[in-house]
Amino acid sequence: MSRKATVTRDTKETQIQLTLELDGSGSSSIDTGVGFFNHMMEGFTRHGLFNLTLKVNGDLEVDDHHTIEDTGIVLGTAIAQAVGDKKGIRRYGSMILPMDETLVLCAIDLCGRPYFSFDGEFTRDKVGDMETEMIREFFYAVSYSAGMNLHMKILTGGNNHHMAEALFKAFAKALDAAAAFDGRITDVLSTKGTLS
Repeated sequence: MSRKATVTRDTKETQIQLTLELDGSGSSSIDTGVGFFNHMMEGFTRHGLFNLTLKVNGDLEVDDHHTIEDTGIVLGTAIAQAVGDKKGIRRYGSMILPMDETLVLCAIDLCGRPYFSFDGEFTRDKVGDMETEMIREFFYAVSYSAGMNLHMKILTGGNNHHMAEALFKAFAKALDAAAAFDGRITDVLSTKGTLS
């Protein structure tokens, strides 16, 4: 069974085409118009062992807000579609991930109920051509569109590039764990009998 989703979003601010395959090999083709965001999405794909094709045309003459936030909306929607009915998946995933001096935590519950908690501070306005405040906005959009409970925390700060990259990689590893099948789970992992 291929767990794959293709989502398109077309507004006056952004045009996005995204295809996500959960059970992939880490291959990607990514063009968002924001170089550092491309780098983050490539890291997400590689470390989650997903396959991702992403093309974004956004109103970058304004700033990078719509491009990054709307990509989060589309990615979250694709995650929800690709996971499907959630039968047999582990539901929960977490990762404490180091990157040099930086240490971050990411925990996910694919419960169908959106909630987002972010605890971390960046000390620069930008990394490369990406506004650091958009990292929080991106993951907020993903969590609400995917219907996931997502907690992220920078445990030990440091270099802003390292903090950002560690967050994207930790999210990838936690999502891969949460979406993984477990042969002992024959239905959905819930006492209610539903994940919605």
